[in-house]
Amino acid sequence: MDKAMDQLQPLYLRVKRHILDNIGSGKWATSTRVPSENDIVKSFGVSRMTANRALRELRDEGVLVRIAGVGSFVADRHAHAHPLEIRSIADEIRERGHVHRADIVSLERIRAVAELAEDFGIAPRSELYCSVIVHFENHRPVQLEDRYVLPKLAPDYLKIDFSKTTPYDYLIKVAPLQEAQHLLRAVMPDERTRKLLAMKRDEPCLLMIRRTWTDGQIASVARLYYPGSRYEMSGRFRP
Repeated sequence: MDKAMDQLQPLYLRVKRHILDNIGSGKWATSTRVPSENDIVKSFGVSRMTANRALRELRDEGVLVRIAGVGSFVADRHAHAHPLEIRSIADEIRERGHVHRADIVSLERIRAVAELAEDFGIAPRSELYCSVIVHFENHRPVQLEDRYVLPKLAPDYLKIDFSKTTPYDYLIKVAPLQEAQHLLRAVMPDERTRKLLAMKRDEPCLLMIRRTWTDGQIASVARLYYPGSRYEMSGRFRP
């Protein structure tokens, strides 16, 4: 953040950003004791109320665990997502103050098998584009994205460098989202998925199948795999 802009932030937000930056960089690992209210007051020249607000909000956000009479510690946070929202995983990770990286496993043309053809409403053996990407949060794999795309709605899909942008960010520009469907289930991963996500042999994963429509046609079908021990789905709803 620009230094001038940083100075314009409320003091409690500057304290929060300092703590989040140290956690995001890996300097303060899980269970590390963070500066106390007294330490923050001295270091930042802020009031005790400001220091308390920063630590309290970080606790409420699940970033810190506060133990009365002992101190505040970096929490062991599960990555999480809202089950009904459609967002870029890169944005989710960065909003948590963490670093996103994508490794491209494959990017190719395929012929649709019967199940995929039915999903897209096309003839079997029709051409589809397929990308397989592993998304990392602070160097830990948190999502395997296995995505199929209808070529006529995203003709340049195979030319995109998905280490610099995500399929979501590209598709939302060229095939604007009209409708989406989510199916969420727990499954045991196959050997490829287990290895790519660095999962234990007996560990289950969350599988979200996401179908998106553009101009009345299915534009994309994505199978998103998450390690069960490192990811959770949560959300608040109003009737």
